[in-house]
Amino acid sequence: MAQIQIINGLFKNELELQLAPGIKAGFPSPADDYIHDGLDFNRDLIRHPEATFYGRINGDSMKDLGINNGDIAVIDRSLDPQQGDIVVGFLNGEFTIKTIDLTHKEEGYIELQPANNKYHPIRVDGSDTFEVWGVVIWTIKNWRK
Repeated sequence: MAQIQIINGLFKNELELQLAPGIKAGFPSPADDYIHDGLDFNRDLIRHPEATFYGRINGDSMKDLGINNGDIAVIDRSLDPQQGDIVVGFLNGEFTIKTIDLTHKEEGYIELQPANNKYHPIRVDGSDTFEVWGVVIWTIKNWRK
């Protein structure tokens, strides 16, 4: 099961990086051989800095969505989870990252769906202690290990 280690820290420092224009996965265009604009993670990717944290993924239950062991999840605690969101849940004393399935809410339970067929969905009902701790808005990968 993929768990998540919450890393204490809000996004506070400003660091503007250069943004390469429309990176194509096909044949590159010589006209795009210049860099323009800037990207500041705080300004451009984080909508609610006071409620945004990051956590390191531990496990493989979300691998089929490209969320792998060691990746960093950017988590916004101010967002209400919607059907199909990837969430960090605090379930019975442990953090976990899964896709939330709210389709059974009227029946008295929800499900936390893994993205690895090695794992089964987790049914969460009134007998569980559960809180959606936050909604994952971005993931960061390290391709060179």
